[in-house]
Amino acid sequence: MKSILVIDDEQQICESIKMILEYENYFVDYTTDSQKGIQKLDYGLYDALLLDIQMPGKNGFEILNWLKEKKNEIKVVIISAHASIQNAVNATKLGAFDFLEKPIDRDKLLISVRNAVEQTNLLKENKKLKSELGTSELIIGNHPSIKSILETVARVAKTDARILITGENGTGKELIAQEIHKQSTRSNTELIEVNCAAIPHELIESELFGHEKGSFTGAIKQRIGKFELANGGNLFLDEIGDMSFPAQAKVLRAIEEGRIERVGGSSKISVDVRVIAATNKDLHQEIQKGYFREDLFHRLNVIPIHLTPLRERKEDIPLLIEYFSNAICKKNKFASKTWTEAAVKTLQNFTWKGNVRELRNFVERIVIMVPSNNITEKEINTFLPSTTSPVDEILSVNNTFQEFKEKAEKAFLLKQLHANNWNVSKTAEILGIQRSHLYNKLKKYEIEKS
Repeated sequence: MKSILVIDDEQQICESIKMILEYENYFVDYTTDSQKGIQKLDYGLYDALLLDIQMPGKNGFEILNWLKEKKNEIKVVIISAHASIQNAVNATKLGAFDFLEKPIDRDKLLISVRNAVEQTNLLKENKKLKSELGTSELIIGNHPSIKSILETVARVAKTDARILITGENGTGKELIAQEIHKQSTRSNTELIEVNCAAIPHELIESELFGHEKGSFTGAIKQRIGKFELANGGNLFLDEIGDMSFPAQAKVLRAIEEGRIERVGGSSKISVDVRVIAATNKDLHQEIQKGYFREDLFHRLNVIPIHLTPLRERKEDIPLLIEYFSNAICKKNKFASKTWTEAAVKTLQNFTWKGNVRELRNFVERIVIMVPSNNITEKEINTFLPSTTSPVDEILSVNNTFQEFKEKAEKAFLLKQLHANNWNVSKTAEILGIQRSHLYNKLKKYEIEKS
């Protein structure tokens, strides 16, 4: 049961709100004393706060300021008989989520509280996730493309310009969207995210724009859509290239008009939303095939950001390995692990079709499954999926001449050892080299009998 706190010096207002919300299965706590309200906020765990402005003692603005200083993430709905534009602006600047005028309309109250609770819960879940990870994911890399992207993010984040992020799966499109939100002037709200590919076409419009009760089979109650939830903030439309054509038309209209209409509804609802979209598809090709609207593309593509695949910035792989390894060790309370140069080079030479996401998952698998605190090439090869033959790997055009010689020598030694049942003395004799010299080669290439 979600818990709501009401701070209002009018007993009748508190009782009225309590009755309305308890009927909708909320737990409601209230006080007519603003100082006691602060004490309740300091010690209680509430999902939303309904707050009056004009009160004896501390007024609503002072309580909002106190919440801001305490970094309390509860969403606040202002309820006031003094509903001037200036009051609304001041409250919003201090972090208020919504502003309701007295006398309070029941339906508006329920919608506002529902939205506030959802936002508070999203913030709590996000905070919990970051805590579990031990560290927040960062955008890591020294490649010129990464530096250019971060400069673009810093330049455009504080504007309201729409952004289209493109790139292969696993390149970090969601991370870029989150970083834009974090640096934006709308960061006091939660980033609302929608994975367009994960929602059935017949439900996408309801997900985005909400629906009225009885608007279709299964619509047993009114639902608030993501555009309304994101009002005053940022909306991240991930995998927008998979959105149905009819839904694209409605998104276009919402962007152009700044208003949406719930499924089954007739009234227009104003929304102030900054859209950030992402896709792994080539939208120019999708437009030519008739799968994506060209007018929507131009609306979204105000600021284009393209993410480079990992195979084109291999120099960043050592940095990523170190970061992921340390983060995963910290999360699981493991001792830090070191990676040999040969192990890192093996991962640099691998084609990461799943990009950074695949690399991170692989590092996590190694860190958890390998008991040793020193990760060598042997462990890497044990877990690394084979996509090419040994000959293809040796003859890869990505190799330098030195890398080619080393890989060829290693493969040759392995074949000879297998042929001689791993008898080092016999293998050295056949090769015409000193046994100590062969041992040095085995150590160099981390060759051990498996």
